[in-house]
Amino acid sequence: MPPFLRPGCCLAAIVALGQAPAYAQQLEEVVISASRAQMRSFDAPAAVQLIDRQAIEGGGPQINLSESLVRAPGLTILDRQNYAQDLQISIRGFGARSAFGVRGIRLLIDGIPATTPDGQGQSSSVSLTSTDRLEVLRGPLAQLYGNSSGGVIQAFTKDASKEPTVGYQYYLGSYGMRRADYQFSDTVGGYGLVADYGTFSTSGYRANSAAERKQFNGKLSFAPNAQTKVNVVFNRFDMPLAQDPLGLTRAQLTGDPTQAGNNSIGKFTRKVVLQNQLGSSAQTAIDADNALTARAYYGTRENLQYQASTTWVGLNRTYYGTGLQYNGRTQWQGIPLELAAGYEFDKSSERRQGGESVQGEKKSGSPTPLTRDEDNEAQNNDFFVQATAHVSEQISIVGGIRRSNIAFNSSDKFLSDTKDGSGSASFSATSPVLGITWHANNNLNLYINYGKGFESPTLAEMAYSGTTAPVALFNPLLNASSSQHYEIGAKWVPLRDARVDLAVYQIDSSDEIVTAASASGQTSFKNAPGTARTGWELAAASQLSEHLSARLSASSIDAKYSQTFKSSTTTIASGNKIPGIPDSSTFAEIVWTSEAFTKKTKAPLGSRVALEWQQAGRIFANDLNTESADGRNVFNVSLSQRWAWNQGLVTAYGRINNVSDVRYVGSVIVNQAASQFYEPAMPQNWMLGLSLSMPLR
Repeated sequence: MPPFLRPGCCLAAIVALGQAPAYAQQLEEVVISASRAQMRSFDAPAAVQLIDRQAIEGGGPQINLSESLVRAPGLTILDRQNYAQDLQISIRGFGARSAFGVRGIRLLIDGIPATTPDGQGQSSSVSLTSTDRLEVLRGPLAQLYGNSSGGVIQAFTKDASKEPTVGYQYYLGSYGMRRADYQFSDTVGGYGLVADYGTFSTSGYRANSAAERKQFNGKLSFAPNAQTKVNVVFNRFDMPLAQDPLGLTRAQLTGDPTQAGNNSIGKFTRKVVLQNQLGSSAQTAIDADNALTARAYYGTRENLQYQASTTWVGLNRTYYGTGLQYNGRTQWQGIPLELAAGYEFDKSSERRQGGESVQGEKKSGSPTPLTRDEDNEAQNNDFFVQATAHVSEQISIVGGIRRSNIAFNSSDKFLSDTKDGSGSASFSATSPVLGITWHANNNLNLYINYGKGFESPTLAEMAYSGTTAPVALFNPLLNASSSQHYEIGAKWVPLRDARVDLAVYQIDSSDEIVTAASASGQTSFKNAPGTARTGWELAAASQLSEHLSARLSASSIDAKYSQTFKSSTTTIASGNKIPGIPDSSTFAEIVWTSEAFTKKTKAPLGSRVALEWQQAGRIFANDLNTESADGRNVFNVSLSQRWAWNQGLVTAYGRINNVSDVRYVGSVIVNQAASQFYEPAMPQNWMLGLSLSMPLR
């Protein structure tokens, strides 16, 4: 590792520079992910990062989570430049195998799941333009969120303004990028409303990579009485076009990274998505020490994909769920206790159909001839309890347990091929966590945690069988993986304007779900007998002066197969690296503002200039470790100017990504059967934007 990447070097520089008096919020950040109740992030006995509204706005045009979540250590987002397959998100290596969408990580929006019972999620469900903050929870305590909790990402919508306020944003950039957003917020008679509608389009960097999106996110808040608060959230995501450029072979990548993969253009590979979700949560205070929170949601998702194998796949999904949580404070033999307990039920039902396509259109016929027709269901019933005991002023203990029961069922309606692809599977697991925190003093916390987790296969992962080429048959032989998580961490505020978080971890898994084969948009999976992950994560931030601040997030991971196993006729040796996981990643940012920073000013006037450095290490593309993408170092520059206009604010944005025009691989498609592993990232690109926020009174 280069000397400038070593955590000690960067840490010493940030802390040493932070000597000038300033005002910071290092201790005041409030999170809920670690304990399911509000608490200071500094006191949270876990690795948890908060990304606030200012960081979300400064990260870019607010299209993808990759713009802002890059600031969280231990979290890797591989920006595929492929809107048909979504971002590849992994936390401590969980989720790296995903061929599309999000796996192994729980997504929540305003407390309502954006992850289905089997562990599938879509990062595009998050409307960044109306998001107030993001939280990222990593480590053992994430296991209390149930199946596929390698980590937790929560998004929280803005609260309504006290007076009617309109907002408008417009961005344009390289490769035909256009982004517009319209927002209204007001509070009338105790009812608060936030309504946000945005559009996005791009012609794409690569051939056959154009995309269009339209998204609405609304939040209604009200208090029927002094003890109760209710939130109602509605989200609509409409993606009428997302062309899929597929991956490239090494030769294609070297020859022309802008080209599309084999058959992408000829078969017009693409995806169409329409999703609607309505959810509500209500919190009522029983008394000063006890409260109940209930949630319920219902959603539909229509997904139509045209693949390179001259086929189309359609998924029409209905999903819903409910949950009840109790939070309380009490004492046991003079020891203060904080309690959280609850029940969660979630269910998804989908109709999966497939047929032949001709140049990206369904093959004609009346009725349209089908080659696949089945009903899939997944549901979970989970109970959990978590308690924090403040044994003394210096020692607190957190413990919890979650019991999860997950059931899958697939009923094949297409039997004319003489193959019955029906099947069912169920998984049960008990996930305990235990941690101890030593509050050494007001500025230093040390903690140690243990947790046991599990991850079931998803419906999509069980939809195909085979280790050499995916076959459209339900695969009941996939087992759920189990994992043991160990973590030691420290949180330190050496100065009132600087903070350092450090975590070291070890994760041992058995029956890890890994990619068996991926071809023409179809992916099958298998179990690997054992994997091991060891790593560290560092987050440091400092207000260097009234006008200058710095932030660093760095992580390193050694993720490997700990046991030899055979995939079809190929032997995967113990010690081989798990593909899809960069061995290191760094984000560093230094920001200058023309106006002095104060903790009360979330959106200061004047100029802001930021220099960003993003580093990622080598990433393997297959289990054999014969294919890989080199690491990269990328620099970005952003600037903004904010003015007061009457009673409103006007902000102009400018940004140049990949300033030095580095050519690199943005992500890999793990174990792609035709060796089309590589998805190139964009070269140097630019963005300009303008936003307006104006009260109407």
